[in-house]
Amino acid sequence: MIQIGNYPILWHIMKGYAKWGFEDFVLCLGYRSQVIKDFFFNYDMRVSDVKMTLGNAPNIKYLNNRDNNNWKVTLAETGVHTMTGARVFRVRRYLDDDESFMLTYGDGVSDINIRALVDFHLAHRRVMTVTGVRPPGRFGELEIDGDRAVGFNEKPQATEGRISGGFFVCNRRLFDYLSDDEGLMLEQEPIRRIVSEGELMVYRHDGFWHPMDTYRDYNLLNSLWEKGEAPWKVW
Repeated sequence: MIQIGNYPILWHIMKGYAKWGFEDFVLCLGYRSQVIKDFFFNYDMRVSDVKMTLGNAPNIKYLNNRDNNNWKVTLAETGVHTMTGARVFRVRRYLDDDESFMLTYGDGVSDINIRALVDFHLAHRRVMTVTGVRPPGRFGELEIDGDRAVGFNEKPQATEGRISGGFFVCNRRLFDYLSDDEGLMLEQEPIRRIVSEGELMVYRHDGFWHPMDTYRDYNLLNSLWEKGEAPWKVW
């Protein structure tokens, strides 16, 4: 719920998905879940002009909705101490009969084309797709020829190597690798097993991606937003 501008990073991530037509969300809640619930319960109040009638017959009327969101949001309590694998396992009943679903963390923004990511996943039909992104150039990226520096990149993204950007697409078969064990971390035994079985594919994203891990990240993302230069604002 750390803010970028006037909205939490969660909102920015969801706006990115909605841009590509994906507006049905299941949020795995844990620590301070009430803060997230309060945000969505009061969302219309926050984004709309409001007309109130007070007194014996109180009434609230929302006069507009500046966001025009048509989101469906399921707020699922998955446990304060539950790790990522068990959290995903505990919301499986909210996925209906969908063969595939998307999965992401709430701590990174990107200009990723979600539709292209999904199409890539559906084409190979493996258990899971992970988005491979360029790591942030936190300390300035050096280009070196022998012992001589030939370039210095202070841009947010590095140009070499990839890490997981946390934007996944999963086949429902993922639940065969998960359990309700509170300590189960998706990133450990389940994904290692998926990799060993050749069922993890990588979608390469060369555009913008940046996490919200540090105070420096917070300042960078807020600065980009305030200057109207936020690459992840694709809506």
